[in-house]
Amino acid sequence: MVGFAMLAVAAVALAIGGIVFWLLIVVGAMLMMAEWCDLHRIDTRQKRIALFALSVPLAILSPLASGASFFTLGLVVGAFFFVAAITRRVDVARGILYVGLPALALAFLRTGENGLFVSLWALGLVWACDTAAFFVGRSVGGPKFAPTISPNKTWSGFVGGVLAAAIFGGAMMSWGLSPWLALLTPLLAVVSAMGDLYESWLKRQAGIKDSGTLLPGHGGFLDRLDGVVPVAPLAALAVIGVGALA
Repeated sequence: MVGFAMLAVAAVALAIGGIVFWLLIVVGAMLMMAEWCDLHRIDTRQKRIALFALSVPLAILSPLASGASFFTLGLVVGAFFFVAAITRRVDVARGILYVGLPALALAFLRTGENGLFVSLWALGLVWACDTAAFFVGRSVGGPKFAPTISPNKTWSGFVGGVLAAAIFGGAMMSWGLSPWLALLTPLLAVVSAMGDLYESWLKRQAGIKDSGTLLPGHGGFLDRLDGVVPVAPLAALAVIGVGALA
């Protein structure tokens, strides 16, 4: 039920766009940053500094302010250096980029030309990959993909996820998606899987099972959005590249 509720909230906010979608991005990003700090055992003072620093570019990301612009990107990078200098912990500052760049990318995708459509493509390929990987991995099984990092992941699930994303990209192309973006879809699915694996590695390093407890049965927001984190910035760059070729 929690998963369906999250999907419904995200779908409604994405469809409405504007302030509503920005608010969802802000809430999600702040919760992810808090989980990042907990994952790296950051003390309360440094955690507050990181959250404060991230809140600045997130505020400017508002449609009523600068929005998804190079200025906002500069603030994200500036927040990274600020947190690194104040806390003297690069692992804390990395969280600013880990959370801030996907937030900026999602806002950019939604507010650009055909924003709703390309946003659905970027998020949909991650959901297609994750869903297929789960069900194919459970039903087919077989050799483990990365047993020392995430024992439950299998090669069959990985291949099934990438194929599902490729099919999704093809379907989106029939509805008007650029052939270049459709071609990139399975590659971004691989990136999504790597993002999932990286977050599993972070949790293994921290010796925990889930990044948080806010989502009963689903862990934390980092757990649910680990594939979106690397895909969103690359999808935004892909859209910019395709626009430049047009």
